[in-house]
Amino acid sequence: MPFPLTHDDPQHIGPYRLIARLGSGGMGTVYLARSTGGRTVALKTMHAAIASDTTCRTRFRLESDAARVIGGLHGAEVVDADPRAETPWLATEYVLGPPLDEAVRLAGPLPEPSVRALGAALCGALGQLHGSDVVHRDLKPSNIMITAYGPKVIDFGIARALGDDRLTSTGAAAGTPAFMSPEQATGGEHSPAGDVFALAGVLVFAATGHGPFGNGQPADLLYRVRYEAPDLTGVPAALTPLLACCLSKNPDERLTTAELAAALHDGDGQFADHLPDALLAEIARRATEVWQPLPQRLPAPPETDRPASEPGGGTAVGLSRRRLLTITGGSVLGAVAAGAGTWAWLGRDEPTPYKKPAPGPSGGAQPRRKNDSTWQIQVSNPLNDTAPPTPLVAGDLVSFVVGNGLRAFDPKTGSVKWASGYEERTWQIVSDGDRIHRLADMGEAEDGRGPLFIATVDLATGEARKSFARFEEFNGDIAQNQLLCVADGVVYLAVGQGDSKVSGDSSSYYGFIGGQSWSLIAVTVDSGRKLWSQRLPSRPDKAKRLHFLAARAVGDHLVLFQETNDGKVRVVVRDARSGELVWDKPLDGAVPDSLRVPPAMDDDHLYLGLGPLRALRLRDGSQAWQGEGRRYGPPALKDGVVYAAQEGLGVVALDAGSGRRRWEEQGAGGVRPDLTYPPVVGPKYVYGKGASGLRAIDPATRTAARVYKTVGERFIAHERSGTLLALGGHFLAAYPLNPVESSRS
Repeated sequence: MPFPLTHDDPQHIGPYRLIARLGSGGMGTVYLARSTGGRTVALKTMHAAIASDTTCRTRFRLESDAARVIGGLHGAEVVDADPRAETPWLATEYVLGPPLDEAVRLAGPLPEPSVRALGAALCGALGQLHGSDVVHRDLKPSNIMITAYGPKVIDFGIARALGDDRLTSTGAAAGTPAFMSPEQATGGEHSPAGDVFALAGVLVFAATGHGPFGNGQPADLLYRVRYEAPDLTGVPAALTPLLACCLSKNPDERLTTAELAAALHDGDGQFADHLPDALLAEIARRATEVWQPLPQRLPAPPETDRPASEPGGGTAVGLSRRRLLTITGGSVLGAVAAGAGTWAWLGRDEPTPYKKPAPGPSGGAQPRRKNDSTWQIQVSNPLNDTAPPTPLVAGDLVSFVVGNGLRAFDPKTGSVKWASGYEERTWQIVSDGDRIHRLADMGEAEDGRGPLFIATVDLATGEARKSFARFEEFNGDIAQNQLLCVADGVVYLAVGQGDSKVSGDSSSYYGFIGGQSWSLIAVTVDSGRKLWSQRLPSRPDKAKRLHFLAARAVGDHLVLFQETNDGKVRVVVRDARSGELVWDKPLDGAVPDSLRVPPAMDDDHLYLGLGPLRALRLRDGSQAWQGEGRRYGPPALKDGVVYAAQEGLGVVALDAGSGRRRWEEQGAGGVRPDLTYPPVVGPKYVYGKGASGLRAIDPATRTAARVYKTVGERFIAHERSGTLLALGGHFLAAYPLNPVESSRS
C-alpha cells in the first residue's frame, strides 16, 4: 500500500515522477511512480550508501536481467531500468494485488482448489526461469503477488544463473531460512530442485497459514530445514504426499515443476474462479486505490521521526463474485499452456480491475472537463512478438493478439466476444475491414513440416473456418511465414520452404534456417488460387527479423517495407497483378521498428514521413512533392488529404496531389507531438498524440476541441460504433469519436 514520501525523497527518478513510497529495506526503496504518459509503475532504487559497491550494483543488474527473463506473464514486467545511474533504479509494472502473506492474513488459509491453482501457476513461472538457466533462490510468500489472473513472482535480488557462484561466498547461505532448501542452508549449490523445495513450503503456508518449519531464530530454522521433517499439519490430505515429496531432503527425490504442475491441476477453469471472495475484493480495492488521492509528502523533522501512516480507504466487502468480476472489467480470460505437463495462466493480466482516472485538465486553454475513457481494460502483449499488437477492425468487432491468442472485443463496451484458443502470431493475421484471414494450423505437421493453410476466421466464434487455400510446396510450420495484407479479394504472403527447426535445437523454431528458400506470393480469397510467386532473398541462419515490416496493396501496386539482412530498410513496389518489381529504393536512416505501420498510399502516390514528409510516384519512385519542415511522423491519408504530426508544430493537413498545405494545428507548439504513429482521421476530428494527451483536432477551427489523458500508443477509429480505440501501456481504452457532443449530453 502507498505511504507518504519523506521530505528528502527526490521529485523524479529518471523520467518518472514519484507519487508515494511502497516500502523500504536494507538495499533500497520502492516507490509508486508515474511516467509522463500516465503509466503507473513500481520503481525500485538502491540506497546511495551502497550504490558505490561494485558487488551490490552487479546484483542489482542481475535482478533486472532475471525479471526480464520471467517476463510480464509470470512476473512484474520490466518497463525501464538504469543500473548504471548514480542511484540505480528499476521500473516494473505495478502489480494489482496483495502478496501471498498478506492475502493469507486477510482471507485465512486458502482452500485446496486455490492452493492447487496457485501451485500450478507458480510451476509455470519457475519453469520459465529454469528454462533460461536461472534459479530464483528466494521464493517465499512475500515475493508472490496474487492477481485475479494468476500469481506473479517478484524480487530477484539473489536470483542467478545456474553454476554462477561469483556473488556467493563459499559456505554462505543466501535466502530466507524459513523457505530455504537444505542444500541452500548449507551454502551448497541451489538447483531448480531447490526452487521446487521452496515452492512446496510456500504452498504449505498458503494451505495452513504457517511454514513447513515454523518460526524462530534463523539458526533454529536452518537446523530444522536440514534435519527435521516438515510440519504438514492442516495441509489437505490429498496434497500431503505431494508436498512431502517436494520437501524431501534429497533433491533427486523431488518432483520437477512439470510433474508437480500436472499433479496439482489440469488447467481447467480460470484463476479467479478458485480464489475466495474476500481475496478478490482485496484485489479490486487495491486496483481502485491507485487512482485515489495519494498521501502528501511528509514535512521535515521532527515529523519524519514518526512512522508514516497509511492512507485511508475502506476494504471492499460484501461484493458478489459476479459484481466483483464486473468491476474487474467484465470478463476474466484464462488459457492453458500445454506441453510437458506444464500448466500456467495465460492472458491473466487482461482485463485487470481498473477505476477510471479522476478528471484532469484539457490541454492548452481548454476548460477543465471530464477526461475519462468510455471504458478501459488491461491487456497483455503478444507472447511471441516484442512489438505492440495491431488492432484489426472486422465488422462490428476489433481484434488483436492478446497473450498467446487472438481476442475479439466489442468496441462499445470492451467486453470480450471470443478468444480463439489458438496460438496466433501477430504477423500471420490480416483484415480487410469485414473479414479476418490467418495462417492456420490444421494439425498435419509432422517433424516440423506440414502444408501451408490460409483460412478465414469465423467472426461469431473465433474459429478458423475450413481453409480456402492449401499449398503442399510451402512449409506451414515455419514460424516466420508472414500474411502481409489483403486487398480486393487477394492476400499477399511471404512463405518458406524447408525445415522449420533444426533437430535438437528448440531455439531454432523462432529463427530462420540457412537452408530455407523464400517466396512472395499472391492468393485469391474466393478460390484459393495462387496468382503469382516471386523469389525472396534467404535469411542468415538463426536470424530473427522477418522479411517485411509492413505492406499495403492499392489498385495495381503492392508496397512493402522490406528489411534487408544488414538491418536496412528498402521501399519495394511491385505490380499487384504479376508480382513483377516496379522499383526498389533504400529508406536512408530509417529505424526498422518505426516502420511497422502500413504505408499511406493511393492509386498514384506513396506518402512517407519519419523524416521529411514526401510523396513518391508509384509508377517510378520519383518524388512528386516534399512538405516544409525536417521531421514528421508517419502520415495518414483520407479523401485526398495527407495528415501527419510535424515536429514542434502539431498535426498538419496537406493536399495529397500537390502537397499544398491546407491547414496546420493552432496553439499546439508546446505539445511535443508524438512522431511514432500516424494521426487517426475520424468523421469529424483528427486525433493526434502528444505530451499533453490525445488531442481531438477540429479541422474547422484547427484547434483541439478536447484533450484526453491516455497511455495509448496505437489508435484506431471504429466508425460503426462511434468509438476511437487506444492501445498501449497494457491497456485497451475507448473514447468517443464525437467528444464535444458526448461531453455535452
